[in-house]
Amino acid sequence: MARERSGRTARHLVLVARLRHLREGAGLSVPQAATQLGWHPSTLRRLEQAQTSLDVGQVSALLDLYGAGAAETDDIMGRLNAANMPGWWHPWRDAMAPWLMDLMSVESAAGVVRTWHPALVPLLLRTPAYAMAVDEVMFPERDAADRRRRADFLVERQKRLQEQQTRLWAVLPVTALRCQVGDDEVMREQFHMLQQTAGRGDVTIQLHPEYAPPHPLTGVPALSLYRVEIQEIADHVVREGGLPGTAEVWDSPHPVQTYQGMLDVSCVMAIRPARTREVLQDEYDRKWA
Repeated sequence: MARERSGRTARHLVLVARLRHLREGAGLSVPQAATQLGWHPSTLRRLEQAQTSLDVGQVSALLDLYGAGAAETDDIMGRLNAANMPGWWHPWRDAMAPWLMDLMSVESAAGVVRTWHPALVPLLLRTPAYAMAVDEVMFPERDAADRRRRADFLVERQKRLQEQQTRLWAVLPVTALRCQVGDDEVMREQFHMLQQTAGRGDVTIQLHPEYAPPHPLTGVPALSLYRVEIQEIADHVVREGGLPGTAEVWDSPHPVQTYQGMLDVSCVMAIRPARTREVLQDEYDRKWA
């Protein structure tokens, strides 16, 4: 029986990339390879896109067709079980949007996550209370238990990123800190969290001053760029801004490189990171001193 879907894992993505490279090395298109195996092309296409679990018989047939050497065959077959194991996020499926289930494989392998939000504290820097207060506005149909569950999942993501030593680089306008999310206690806690986080070596937070000139991300919805250190997994860009709970995800070079360039210039135009804690304190004092 196929396991319940929980999204791709990094190991899964690596293996399907290796199978795709072997097919291309054999000079076969997807339809040509599928025809020789008596499969429908969509079966092979779905397998190469990691949309299905990796079946031992199917993978063995592909390796034979592609003329894989004994060492590579043994290595790939030996990694199948691990690739089919669910990711750590499997128990959190109820708290995830469908697009996020596939993205978690990338996040779990990311060496760097760069993120921008035009109006709020970026998701990966939110406290649970702040995140639940945003959810209350964005998803009024959710009950308190659902919001708590999603906040707990966010805390787990933050913990995992820190454990895997992923570098987080966030940029946002100072005015995003003035958007009242929840009550004063929620905002104070969020400020304290940002001040503590900005002092960590694995996190960089940059702010755009209130009266700064426009920069490349001006008017752009919230987005995140995931840089993966594994050769077989492409960098990804996620752009939110449509209906709540939806996002566009790209992994092709043009959008990824374009957004990376926009982030680069935006960071150059932002206040240098060494001043972030000072600006955060000024903003805190402006409201509550």
